[in-house]
Amino acid sequence: MLDGLTIAEKIALLHQHQPAVPRLGLAAFHTGCEALHGAAWLGRATVFPQAVGLGATWDRELLRAVGAAAATEVRAYRDGGASLNVWSPVVNPLRDPRWGRNEEGYSEDPLMVAELAIAFCTGLRGDHPVVWRTAPVLKHFLAYNVETDRDRIDMRVPERVLHEYELPVFLEPLRAGVVAGVMPGYNLVNGIPNHVHPLLRSALRAAKPDVVICSDAQAPSNLIAQFPTHAESHAAALLAGVDSYTDNGTDSAPTISRFTEALDRGLITEADVNAAVSRLLALRALTGEFDPSNDPYASIGREVIACDAHNRLALRAARESIVLLRNDSGALPLAGSVAVIGALGGQVLRDWYSGDFPYAITIEAALRGRLDEVTYTPGLDLVRLSGLDGLFAHQDWGSGAHTFRSVDDGGYLTVEEDGSVSTAAPAPDGWVVREQWRLDGGVVRGDRPGLEFRLERVTDGVAEAVTAARAAERAVVVLGNDPHINGRETIDRADLALPPEQDRLLRAVVAANPNTVLVLVSSYPYAIDWAAEHVPAIVWTAHGGQEQGTAIADTLLGLNNPGGRLPQTWYRGDTDLPAPLDYDVIGAGWTYQYHRGPVLFPFGHGLSYTTFAHGPLTVDGATATVEVTNTGEVPGDEVVQVYCTPHDWPVAAPIRRLVAFDRITLAPGETRTVTLTIPSWVLSYWHDGAFVAPAGRCTFTTNGAD
Repeated sequence: MLDGLTIAEKIALLHQHQPAVPRLGLAAFHTGCEALHGAAWLGRATVFPQAVGLGATWDRELLRAVGAAAATEVRAYRDGGASLNVWSPVVNPLRDPRWGRNEEGYSEDPLMVAELAIAFCTGLRGDHPVVWRTAPVLKHFLAYNVETDRDRIDMRVPERVLHEYELPVFLEPLRAGVVAGVMPGYNLVNGIPNHVHPLLRSALRAAKPDVVICSDAQAPSNLIAQFPTHAESHAAALLAGVDSYTDNGTDSAPTISRFTEALDRGLITEADVNAAVSRLLALRALTGEFDPSNDPYASIGREVIACDAHNRLALRAARESIVLLRNDSGALPLAGSVAVIGALGGQVLRDWYSGDFPYAITIEAALRGRLDEVTYTPGLDLVRLSGLDGLFAHQDWGSGAHTFRSVDDGGYLTVEEDGSVSTAAPAPDGWVVREQWRLDGGVVRGDRPGLEFRLERVTDGVAEAVTAARAAERAVVVLGNDPHINGRETIDRADLALPPEQDRLLRAVVAANPNTVLVLVSSYPYAIDWAAEHVPAIVWTAHGGQEQGTAIADTLLGLNNPGGRLPQTWYRGDTDLPAPLDYDVIGAGWTYQYHRGPVLFPFGHGLSYTTFAHGPLTVDGATATVEVTNTGEVPGDEVVQVYCTPHDWPVAAPIRRLVAFDRITLAPGETRTVTLTIPSWVLSYWHDGAFVAPAGRCTFTTNGAD
């Protein structure tokens, strides 16, 4: 097919939105469909827990199944124009928990990220030997963990950190043969923009020669900051290895013009264009586009969207992702009358990369169906705003962000495109979140001049919460974040603290009723030092999708034994974290591998309603073996984690490093021998252009030995 294209047609295919070439039977095509935790931006879809919640499951088989379900629903939308080139998953390790996109990653550990990414991509790819269900693209290469000025920052990454921490999460899935492409990040690494970085060829194409490099949105135009002209920047990107250019929305004219000029000036050759177009056509061929009669997925229809099997899988994923952080003196499971307190107890929130809920079950609704007496109060002040009718529930999200939800119609106060104000927004959403407001004294202000209202408090939400807590035997306080506010794409968090108003609500409820359970529904860790000392039971879940309420209720009531484990460290409030731009993971002391101070909840932490005993660990070469027994009275899931502590490395060694893991289910009294494979690279360090596995002592432990 390549030989039949003119040079002008080939250049046009470099843009994200590729035009049809009717004489060759080539249909229009575009790269890019989101499937981070379910099919997204297409309409109604099964919504699974956020990626960091999937990471908390430590369950490869589950992630493979979720990937398969997401890809199947993308296939179902193909008749509506969905691309089978999916831009998922995000494999950037969660180095800094303040990263605005923390919710999109799996873990702070590179082995765990690589293994879960392989599992998820296996589901996205499918099992057919020739035709792929979808063609996954890993995001975002390389060293991308900061949103502020992300298109201009230069991450200085030492060689060891590059090869031991950053590269494996991309290279291992590529070598596994389940990835079709990689997307570079906006930032620079060691002085070079990622979209023209030599590592695109020397690392990525060395692992998979035909890997397609898809640019991030508008990143090609951003390169003008480093080049005299767009023709030169685009030529440099093409020569570096970028194949598909996501730029200027659906308007391909600027991209075509720039490459045409680059060709005319001799900056690139037709052979360079041919190489990129060949890879793009090969990507399309992977999904059966050019041989539809042999496409095993061609019959998939809309009936699979939110089908019973996918809904059951969503519940399983939500249940497996829950982490029991604290359970003092058996505070859980719940019994008796319960007061559910907190706005998130009555809501299920989407994030930027969610599909539209087919249904959504709140914590309050799920508990109400299981207990004889359940009350609910959001714990929010009701206020009047001058010039507007009705009452509004006022929520302070911290960092100066406030929302106002109409009591009458449930909509959020928002600014329309024409500058008018309405309550038409069902939730804070959109690339520009117009439902956020500032509060200066008693005046509510928007981002546009003249948008201001005087606030009058009508009821005291904390006082109502205290009354409800006193009237119940137990209180369940549900706190957390809205994924569209504060931490999100383009916005990093300033710190790890709970919003002050949420902290005030929690303290007041605990003072009124010490039998309080804290449920955190959040995209990232919080420094909850006070709660960890004063609240008997604490449960964390990422935003859990459509079955969030059922999964949490099941866990609080003991119907689901929590088996999730933390995929990243939860630091204390007084922890002096390194600066966000300090990418020296080893020298700065990032992550559980190198952080030497005390932490609130360590990487891999998670409690259960049963107990487990680990026998002696045996390591023979690349194989680790351990017996695990459920010593309690109820079935439960254990995540077996094997760590290595090197003692004789001639370079700075990790305090400990995860080298293998598996999630298993054991009946009461059951013993199982668990055998795990240890990849060679996790027992090595990078030196002088290669991994070195030094001789010397290395202590191996399991989490059961802690």
